[in-house]
Amino acid sequence: MSDIEITYDGDLRTTATHLKSGSVITTDAPIDNRGKGEEFSPTDLFATALGACMLTIMGITADTHGFRISGSTIKINKVMGKSPRRVSHIKVMIDVPGNLNEKQKQILMKAAYHCPVSKSIHEDIKEEVIFNFI
Repeated sequence: MSDIEITYDGDLRTTATHLKSGSVITTDAPIDNRGKGEEFSPTDLFATALGACMLTIMGITADTHGFRISGSTIKINKVMGKSPRRVSHIKVMIDVPGNLNEKQKQILMKAAYHCPVSKSIHEDIKEEVIFNFI
């Protein structure tokens, strides 16, 4: 059974439906690749998946160790390569609020690097991760 169904809507747009929940995501080609740039592009979702995965694994890890990271945020800058056109570099800035001790910070940093999406990214794609504990 499928997990996701994607329909091409025309005009370089797609609609993806998560079949179990019914949640929907629309994509649009970026302006620099003949699209309108009005929605996430497929490569935006790739970079977004990395950030969401990192925060999720960090959240699971924090819960396991008895502390919280609510309010944490990630800002992502996706850099496209030209030949071939692909994501070549993902810059990730993670802000974690709270009064965490050094051991908790180390646990969270290790967790972020062990998310399944990060482990699935080809080694030619540079991942630059900066942690800010605020």
